[in-house]
Amino acid sequence: MNNIKKTLLRAKLFFLAVLLVSAALILGGAGSRNFEIARNLDIFSNLFRELVVNYVDDINVSEMMKTGIDGMLSTLDPYTTFIPESEIEDVRLMTTGQYGGIGAVIRPRGDHMMVVEPYQGFPAYKAGLLPGDLILEINGQSTFGRDEDEVRALLQGQPGTVLNLLVERDGEQWNKSLEREVVRIDNIPYFGMLDENTAYIKLSGFTRRASREVRDAINELKEHYPVTNLVLDLRDNGGGLLHEAVNITNLFVEKDQLVVSTRGRLSERSSTHRTLNDPLDPDIPLVVLMNRRSASASEIVAGSIQDFDRGVIIGNRSFGKGLVQNVVPLSYNTQLKVTVAEYFIPSGRGIQAIDYAERHEDGSVAEIPDSLKMPHQTRSGRTVYDGGGIEPDIEVERPVRALVTRALLDQHLIFDFATLYQRQHEDIPGPTDFHISDALYDEFLAFVEAQNFSYETRSERLLRDLQRTATREQYFEAVEPVFQELRERIEKEKEQDFQTFGQEIRQLLREEIVSRYHYRRGRVIVSLDADPDVEKSLEVFADQGWYSNILAGVK
Repeated sequence: MNNIKKTLLRAKLFFLAVLLVSAALILGGAGSRNFEIARNLDIFSNLFRELVVNYVDDINVSEMMKTGIDGMLSTLDPYTTFIPESEIEDVRLMTTGQYGGIGAVIRPRGDHMMVVEPYQGFPAYKAGLLPGDLILEINGQSTFGRDEDEVRALLQGQPGTVLNLLVERDGEQWNKSLEREVVRIDNIPYFGMLDENTAYIKLSGFTRRASREVRDAINELKEHYPVTNLVLDLRDNGGGLLHEAVNITNLFVEKDQLVVSTRGRLSERSSTHRTLNDPLDPDIPLVVLMNRRSASASEIVAGSIQDFDRGVIIGNRSFGKGLVQNVVPLSYNTQLKVTVAEYFIPSGRGIQAIDYAERHEDGSVAEIPDSLKMPHQTRSGRTVYDGGGIEPDIEVERPVRALVTRALLDQHLIFDFATLYQRQHEDIPGPTDFHISDALYDEFLAFVEAQNFSYETRSERLLRDLQRTATREQYFEAVEPVFQELRERIEKEKEQDFQTFGQEIRQLLREEIVSRYHYRRGRVIVSLDADPDVEKSLEVFADQGWYSNILAGVK
């Protein structure tokens, strides 16, 4: 009964607050927009109150309100979101690169949550947690059936507070006590040399200090090597802080250059951002790598470098996120991340690829059509287009993974074999010295066979559908021998897949095993050995005429 009274009291207080807001809007402005806001708030508050009072079952007020808020925001763009108090640590991670927690990547596995990677030097690592460990309970609360966000919220919290975990490994369970710490994730997991003259920097985020980390990496490489070329890798980088993108661009571009401008409905949301310092190196030949997951701040850097004709962009078209978000504090330690403006890079082009203001009848949105994309000019007069992300100067075709490889990844068999390997081997050589020998690959094949691995090809699916049709039309009996022969031939070809696509499988297996011992840095190092974008970068640097012609717009 007390719960019902509390719920009713909360509903009444909410209703009173809405009435006060409505009255303020009506009295504060005679415009029809203010009246429309007040009228709809009044309707909403009345509906909410009546539901709480009259619905047959007890209502979780907070959950219903969160659902209502999410539904309202879903009519806008996907970047305008409500941030409850439980997700504040996620916001801190996006802006500062640090949060309070145990320092581990997790993902669902079965009904519980699995450790994918403990960050070196942080609580999960110190406590001896390994990839493949299952987290069954957190402070007595079961992870059974919980999604990743719920479990992450339980793991994160104030540094210095203690967590008690129930962990399972290889069928054995034990309790582990960890103290949360400030977990700081570097923006650069790896930097080094691709050859004797070509430096490489992998930038994975744009949190605070990103530009300083890039500057420090360049200086350190120049101190130890005769650096004459630089590859800046922005692939899979979803962006971050706008001013860090401007500062990174400033490392290669002259002082007082307009890098990005923002334009919003409100005048205070419109601004310009220029380079403020003398560049670190305005002349070094530069390649920027991008792919479809390069977004936001990554696109500001790549697009500005392209617009200034300062470097060559290699890879694939970027994501196309040209919207600016601000985080607005709300009551009870909640926040609203709201889209306030669109940004434009030096040539004047916007890169936003989706028009969220224009929706189809079913509520879906589409990419901006080519007919509405406008041409712009780079500094040397090259033509670039808006409304579709950043198009690379050199498009590199991405190899499509074989079906057998995708099946191994989907069924976690590469991950599980690496987990088993780590249990059996205390150490391995450095990333560049570790390779998948024929004997180790045979071990992997035996492991896969023991897991009853199977997958269905598209040919098999089509054959199965054809069999159904033939049976329904009463033709199957006459052609059954042909079907049987086709099945046998397909199965025979599938048996060769582990050899046909062996190099691809070995590479992924190598990356996974190396990451268990050398973490993010090791994975990046190994991935560079079979990287078509990197290979193309080295080709461009080797032919300076080609490099210069690209920037001059010479075909």
